Amino acid sequence: MKLFYVALIIALLNGCKTKPFVKHDLQFEKVADNCNGMNMDFKMNSNLNGERYEFQRCLDADFAKEQLTSVQRGDTIELKFERKNSKQAVYKLTVDLDAYPRYNILIIDGTPIAIRPYEN
Repeated sequence: MKLFYVALIIALLNGCKTKPFVKHDLQFEKVADNCNGMNMDFKMNSNLNGERYEFQRCLDADFAKEQLTSVQRGDTIELKFERKNSKQAVYKLTVDLDAYPRYNILIIDGTPIAIRPYEN
């Protein structure tokens, strides 16, 4: 009977382990019809549900949400934008990221950004 309880506790503890994941939610709006004068500012807001990043990128003029993919490798998350045609426009992007385990580097279009969590 003791073995049953030990096995039950081990099974419950294994069932509670969080598996690695990365989820993103994207909101975007077209700012300009050409890529001149794109703002290179980058804003981050961190909360209990993950991080929110706001920035501008030069993307396809007919950009769609499906053209963004997020991949986690170790402590790095990479955001990739698929580009299908040569006509480009500037978009203001808001990306909400939720990931486990914690990441320290965010790569956006090949540009690495060190992420440092808020410290008191």
